[in-house]
Amino acid sequence: MFPIAESALHHIDPFWFSGIRYSAVVVLLVLLLAWKEGKKAFRTEGHGMKLWGLGTLAFMVYNFGVFWGQHQLGKSGVLLASIMESFMPMIAVLLVWSLTRKRPNIRTLGCVAVAFIGVLFVVTKGEFTALANGGLQLLPLLSVFAGVIGWVVFSVGSGQFSGWSALRFATLTCIYGGATTMAAVLGLTLVGILDVPEASEVVRIIPEMLFMIVVAGLIALLSWIQGIQHLNSVNGMLFINFVPATTFVISVIQGYTVSAAEIIGSLLIVGALIANNLIMRREAAISHTYRP
Repeated sequence: MFPIAESALHHIDPFWFSGIRYSAVVVLLVLLLAWKEGKKAFRTEGHGMKLWGLGTLAFMVYNFGVFWGQHQLGKSGVLLASIMESFMPMIAVLLVWSLTRKRPNIRTLGCVAVAFIGVLFVVTKGEFTALANGGLQLLPLLSVFAGVIGWVVFSVGSGQFSGWSALRFATLTCIYGGATTMAAVLGLTLVGILDVPEASEVVRIIPEMLFMIVVAGLIALLSWIQGIQHLNSVNGMLFINFVPATTFVISVIQGYTVSAAEIIGSLLIVGALIANNLIMRREAAISHTYRP
């Protein structure tokens, strides 16, 4: 997703890119939901504000934050965005801790610490003095991080709609989130902050946009929600490891030179995710075995 998005962002700004992308995804989801589940599935059942909040975080905050930050960071932004995304399970651990006030066990916190060190390796490319001397582009990095947090909250929040199908939850949140995204884009355009993209530029990115709408938008969204529902968050989140792995391969093919620090950092993050998954599986098995 990230390398293909970067190709498109050479021709269109991240905000219009997100607005056009999710306007199309909304249309596809609405048609699918109407066909599969009928009009009743569009009822919010009193959850309108919650759906709007989760949708806004997932489809506006995530896309604006990640793609603007990625584009501002240049070539390395593609890899940094994917690494930040692979850090999602660890952010989820901290989020659940803050919400439930129940501290994770020390081994899980150790995995979070190792993953954070991995992020630092990738962000600084091993030049840790950049943290102190201001050598980092902090605003784009924080933008990506904010976007990732938005998606984590969306993923955790989806658990409150376990009685709904993945298609229904995706459609209703995307309707709200897509509308908010497009309203923000139009508002920023009206006040002169953004420019309407040229039609010729939009035509040039049709292949990239089709991928981002159909594969990285529609299919990925439905697969993610349904996967979390069926595999549970412990096992489902493990698949996020494929994001930096595939991004690494595509970036190298496109000519990006990956540094040793970026490789080390990525391995630390992936290793921490796998270790934490095994720890949680073992604890779940013990709890089940010794359940009174």
